[in-house]
Amino acid sequence: MFESFNPNAAATVDAGIYGLPHNEDTAKIVIIPVNWELTVSYGTGTFNGPEAVMNASMQMDLYHHDFPDLWKQGIWMDEFPRHFKVLHAGLRKDARIIIDAIEKGVIDENRPKYKEIYDRIRKANEDLRFWLTNRIAHWKALGKIVGVLGGDHSVPLGYHLYLSDKETYGILQLDAHLDLRNAYEGFKYSHASIFYNALQFDAITKLVQVGIRDYCEEEADFVRSSNGRITVFYDRDIRKRMFEGSSWRELTDEMIAELPDKVYVSIDIDGLDPKLCPNTGTPVPGGLQFEELIYMLNRLKASGKEIIGFDLCEVAPGEDEWDGNVGARVLYQLIGLAAG
Repeated sequence: MFESFNPNAAATVDAGIYGLPHNEDTAKIVIIPVNWELTVSYGTGTFNGPEAVMNASMQMDLYHHDFPDLWKQGIWMDEFPRHFKVLHAGLRKDARIIIDAIEKGVIDENRPKYKEIYDRIRKANEDLRFWLTNRIAHWKALGKIVGVLGGDHSVPLGYHLYLSDKETYGILQLDAHLDLRNAYEGFKYSHASIFYNALQFDAITKLVQVGIRDYCEEEADFVRSSNGRITVFYDRDIRKRMFEGSSWRELTDEMIAELPDKVYVSIDIDGLDPKLCPNTGTPVPGGLQFEELIYMLNRLKASGKEIIGFDLCEVAPGEDEWDGNVGARVLYQLIGLAAG
């Protein structure tokens, strides 16, 4: 199968992600798709993000500018369990009841009706977190490099649960948002709370956030009270420094210098300029250009720091495949970062 594969040919309908012929046995890199967006409160669609990336990946050329032989290492995408998709369908309707009540100003979290919904959603998120932790452990035990493909940005918490008792590390996060809210809209495991929740693990010694341009006072206070555990490179400050003469290399090297030797990379697609992800759930003006992100990741690679995990989240398909196209290329670069 592998010997007869032509990397220059068009992908076939029976191929895997990126049109590759690999399977779970031959692939070195496993991507775990997580179709999940229970708590999103603005735009939707990230539930179908893994399929959007998968479909767009079939149209990509395999020869990678930075990692020419990357495809030869084998990349394969796992399956998300059907029972979680069924569970999600029902609970998403329940979550809308909560969100609608909040927007109308009639929410009473002590009412049994609302409390029961909150409890069901919390339990479902916990079940998902433990499933993902165990799935990562399964593939890691087989020597695989593992990445997570969302879904909304709440889903990688299971990866941090997996890593939390194994080593200390830092996180490099690209995002438009701080994601440091405590139980946003009453949802403990909200997409807006991923790093508040992740930082409950002492194993995470540093969080470096890049591209941030939309946040609330609660989150700004959380950053200030972190005693240096969180460093934020706000988008406006980045641009101001560049306008006044700082180079992107200088800035990226400052970001990387803040990180410890072991690094987890978390990419929310909305950290990019929204022209690159117009259908993501909460787009914000500003953000990184595609090549700025690639350069930052390549500088991280060149620094010699060990990449111990990664995720890409918040890709949402639109009427065309543009968001999936960009997402597939970002994911390919992350794979190269971890395995190239």
